Amino acid sequence: MCKVDVAIERHGLAAPTGRYDSVDDYLLARWTGADGGESEGYKSLTTWFNKRLLARVYERNGRDVTDVRLDAEYEALVGDDELDYGDVAADLATDGIDADELTGAMASWSTMRRHLNDCLDGEKPTVEASSDWERNSVDIARETVRQKAESALASLGKKGRLAGAGDAGVDVQVKVSCAECPTRVPLEDALDRGFVCQEHHAGADEMAEEAVRETGVAPDGGADSGGRLRAVLPIGALSSAGLALGEFSGAALELVAAAGMA
Repeated sequence: MCKVDVAIERHGLAAPTGRYDSVDDYLLARWTGADGGESEGYKSLTTWFNKRLLARVYERNGRDVTDVRLDAEYEALVGDDELDYGDVAADLATDGIDADELTGAMASWSTMRRHLNDCLDGEKPTVEASSDWERNSVDIARETVRQKAESALASLGKKGRLAGAGDAGVDVQVKVSCAECPTRVPLEDALDRGFVCQEHHAGADEMAEEAVRETGVAPDGGADSGGRLRAVLPIGALSSAGLALGEFSGAALELVAAAGMA
């Protein structure tokens, strides 16, 4: 049994509604969209599963279970802030809960992927693209950000805060990064290869290796040549720039604006 199976059996996890026979049925339905809803990715399903586990442990130990508490304490347990983790761990200990043991039972994104694909032999339907709206959406967002960046540079030049800003050209690039490792590649390269990270995504097989050999595209470590000024915009900036993309499963999107002398 994999880690997800062990957690389900050990903690008696059940589906949230009687509509599903088990947690596995529920996970598969949400992943494939079989219940009529929009299909979900590994990350959101992993978060749901871990919070379900957290709530079950709380219930068994007489700890109050509220959505606000679960959200806050889950983020503290899986986050990088050691002080927050320590505070929550100490509070959990008062209810007889070992934080290290609890987090050790939680699933990772890669574990959930293996569980759905291998343990449950699930298969997500492939949606045939009827148009190239995704790339068009990226192009629109890129152009919007470029215009905003040029406007900001012009203003900085007039204020004397950035020498040469008025003559600088702006190039905007969308990058995707693997959720499991530091691999970062331009979105166009990822689309051409069919995967973001050869090691952690579905393209990590002989066909993917052949694609890399044919295209000559290798993972980008994020370095920028030419001494250009680089700025990575937060993911929230994408929506304001007009970018509407579905989840690129297992990857994070970055919009990188680079300014250099024209």
